[in-house]
Amino acid sequence: MKTGLVQINATIGAFPANCERIKRGYDECVASGAELVLTPEFAICGYPPKDLIFRSHFVPGNLAALENLAKEVGEVPLLVGYADVHHGPAGRPFLNAAALLQNGEIRQRFAKCLLPTYDVFDESRYFQPASEVGWFDLNERRIGVTICEDIWTEEYLPARLYVENPPKALADAGCELIVNLSASPYHAGKPAEREAMLRGVVQGTGCAIVYCNAVAGNDHLIFDGNSLVINAKGAVHTRLAGFREEVAVVDPFHEEASPLPFEGLEEPAEMFAALVLGVRDYFAKCGFKSAVIGLSGGIDSALTAAVAAEAIGAENVHGVTMPSHYSSAGSVSDSQLLAQHLGIECLEVPIREIFDALRAQMKPVFGDRPEDVTEENMQARIRGLILMSMANKFGHLLLTTGNKSELAVGYCTIYGDMCGGLAVISDLPKTKVYEIARWLNREREVIPWNTIDKPPSAELRPDQKDQDTLPPYEVLDAILELYVEDSLDPPDIVARGYDEETVRWIARRVELNEWKRQQAAPGIRVTTKAFGFGRRFPIAQRFRS
Repeated sequence: MKTGLVQINATIGAFPANCERIKRGYDECVASGAELVLTPEFAICGYPPKDLIFRSHFVPGNLAALENLAKEVGEVPLLVGYADVHHGPAGRPFLNAAALLQNGEIRQRFAKCLLPTYDVFDESRYFQPASEVGWFDLNERRIGVTICEDIWTEEYLPARLYVENPPKALADAGCELIVNLSASPYHAGKPAEREAMLRGVVQGTGCAIVYCNAVAGNDHLIFDGNSLVINAKGAVHTRLAGFREEVAVVDPFHEEASPLPFEGLEEPAEMFAALVLGVRDYFAKCGFKSAVIGLSGGIDSALTAAVAAEAIGAENVHGVTMPSHYSSAGSVSDSQLLAQHLGIECLEVPIREIFDALRAQMKPVFGDRPEDVTEENMQARIRGLILMSMANKFGHLLLTTGNKSELAVGYCTIYGDMCGGLAVISDLPKTKVYEIARWLNREREVIPWNTIDKPPSAELRPDQKDQDTLPPYEVLDAILELYVEDSLDPPDIVARGYDEETVRWIARRVELNEWKRQQAAPGIRVTTKAFGFGRRFPIAQRFRS
C-alpha cells in the first residue's frame, strides 16, 4: 500500500496556512500514486498550543479548518492531526485527535491514548485520553492509528511509563500496519533513539510502521522531522530529511527494499541544524526580520552569530563590539574578522566614557567602598542598554549569547548580557560550544581560530579569565550533566570520583541562580534537560542534600 508522508512545518494557530501546506503535500502524494496520506500530530493547529487551546475561538477555529480541508480531499484518504472537543460527562475538555478524511467528508475520528505529562509535556492539563485504540480498513488492509506517545511503550525503554500498550492492542486486533502521527521534540541523539524504539515496536508486534514526524521550531522546542518507514521485518527502507520539510510516497509492505543503515548527522552538525531551525522559525513565526548581537571576540557570541547568519541571512545580522577599559585588542579584531567571515555587519560602540561617567555619578552613593563585581556588572548593563536601544530603534531582535554552563552557575549579568529576546545557545554546555565551533571550521575558518584557542574571559576586570571563578569547563560540564540532567545530588556525584568541594560549590550556585534563569530569554532546547520549559524548580526553597 503506497503511503504518503507529509512532513510539514506547522505554525501554532495558523489554521489556513497549515491547511494549505497539508493540501499541497496531499496533492503531491496523490499525484505520485499514494493510496493513503499521513500528516504529523496537530498538523492543523500546531504543537504544542499550550493554553492557547483554552481560548474560546481556538478549538472551534481548528475544527472549522478541518471541515474545510475535508471538502478538498478526494478518493485517497488523508489522516490528519487536529484538536477536538471531548463531549464526555467528565474529564478534560479536549482530545488530541486524528481525523480520516475521504471524499469530502470526515470518515472517522481517533484520539490519543497515552498523554505524556513529564519534562516538556503537559498534555493531561488539556486532553482526555482515549479509552481504546482505533483502526480502519483500506484496500483489504487493517491499519492501526497511533498518535505520538501511543507508540513509546516498548519494554526495552529505560523507564516504562504506561500499563497500556496501544501497538500490541492494534496487533491483537489484526492490524498489519501501524501509522503514527507525531510531534516528537528533538534533543541530541533523539533521531537514533527514536529509530531504535520503532524497531522495537516492529519486533514486538510484527506490524510495519509509517511514522510521520513534525519539523518545526516552536519557541523552546525543535521538531526534527526524520520521519521513518519500517517494514514488518524491522528494516528501515525510507527515512525522510531531518530539520526540513519533505513529502514522500512509500510502500511499507515492500519487504524487498534495501534496508538503510542509520546515517544520522554527527552530533555537532545535528545540534547546529537544530539551532538554525529554531532561530529561523522563531524569527519567521514572531515576525522579526533582523537580529542584533553583542560581539565580544569570544566563542559564545561568535557561534550565536554563525547560527543567526545561517538562519536568517548574513545581511540581516548586525554585530556590535563594545570595548571597555579591560577589553583586549582581540576583542575588537576577532569580532571584525568573524564579521568578515560571516558577511555580517560589525559596528563599534565603545563604552569607556559611559562607564567612567556612571562610576563618577555613583561615587557619592558608593562612597569609599572598593570596586567589586558591581562595577563589572555595570559594564555588562551598559552593553545591554546599547544593544536594546539598537533593537528598539531598528526593529531588531536582540539575541543573547550565554551558554548553559554560565547560565547554570549564574556567571552572567541579569539585565546585562542576559538582555534579549532569544537565548540561542542557552542549552549548549561550553564544551559543546567548542565542539560545534571546531566542526564549523572543518573546511575553512568561519570562527577565528584565535577566538577558539584563547582562554575565555568576560573582560570586565584586568587580566580576567573564566577559570579564575569557575572550575575547568570539562569538569563543570560533567558535574552539571549529572546534577541538572540526571538529577543526582552532590553525595551521589562525589561518589563518582569528583571533588566534594567543587561539586558542592556548583550545586549551590545552580540553586542560588534559579531566580536569574526564570527571568532569562527563552532558549532553544537541544539537550535532554533544558533550563526553563521542562525544568521546574522553586526559587524560594531550603532543600539541601
